[in-house]
Amino acid sequence: MKVCRVDPLVDSRWDAFVDRHPSGSVFHTTAWMKALRLTYRYEPVVYALENQTQLVGGIPFCVVRSRITGRRLVSLPFSDYCQPLISNEAELEELMAAAEQDARRERFKYVEIRPLVLQATTLAKSNSVVVHSLDISRSEADLLKSFHGDCIRRKISRIEHEELRYEEGRSAELLGMFYRLLLPTRRRHRIPPQPIDWFQNVIDCLGEGVTIRVALKDDRPIASVLNLSFKNTLVNKYNCSDPTFKTVPATILLHWKAIQAAKALGISEFNLGRSDYDNPGLIAFKDHWGAARIPVNYYRCPAPHPQSESNSRLAGAAKRLLVSVPDPLFVAFGRLMYRHVG
Repeated sequence: MKVCRVDPLVDSRWDAFVDRHPSGSVFHTTAWMKALRLTYRYEPVVYALENQTQLVGGIPFCVVRSRITGRRLVSLPFSDYCQPLISNEAELEELMAAAEQDARRERFKYVEIRPLVLQATTLAKSNSVVVHSLDISRSEADLLKSFHGDCIRRKISRIEHEELRYEEGRSAELLGMFYRLLLPTRRRHRIPPQPIDWFQNVIDCLGEGVTIRVALKDDRPIASVLNLSFKNTLVNKYNCSDPTFKTVPATILLHWKAIQAAKALGISEFNLGRSDYDNPGLIAFKDHWGAARIPVNYYRCPAPHPQSESNSRLAGAAKRLLVSVPDPLFVAFGRLMYRHVG
């Protein structure tokens, strides 16, 4: 076997390999990387193991080039996780050595991977998050029994009394509803929104692998989610809601509808997405669905520098400022920022 660099946007062998690899996810696909390329101009590249003409292993990266934050190799930007598609630790070392060699030659700041599972590595940890995974191959009755009684199961039984309307699809109208709810949600979390182009590009590139779900109360959108599906997994990627209706179990309705639809398609895993450890409320919400926690560590080479106290204060001040800026400026800041953060 030899290590080679593959352009996944033109080499069809990559998608074929992802399809047949048991750990292949939506975040490995050419479609996902094409959306990153269209929105942020990141350059996808796969460091792959080639046996004659067939790919037998690989790690996808995006080259992020920024005059503000520097140049680096990231696997992969805006992806909750991206498992190296390898058979053993030796293959990981071989592929990472090739990536690091190129990074040093091109004077990149670092190489980062975001594995869902990694048994051993000499790389330095750069971040830690948690991902929740729910086995939905069981019957609906068994699933309901596994949900938290008060926080989930009782609210599911209340849904029919709330007179909510449910819609799903990929239309421009549904995307507009989703994005209008995303802005106040991101403002509450003091995080800029990604540009609407990103979500449109995801829809255009992934096609039927994307579903927007919206709950409406008296014709007013009050909650929305954007789900990604690939092979045997449904991923809950983005959530937003109107806090005016926080007592209405709209998000629970959307998750339950997503689970039912996934089961009908024979999908067996509902991945509720990543959570940061400093958001215990979100982690508890996902725990209440009976989902298993999967700790995920991100790794870098060379090791990241500790964040200085002054940088932390500056970041905190920027987050406080985001609460009060008008929507056009809020959106413009997100459009600028996400191009550089990766």
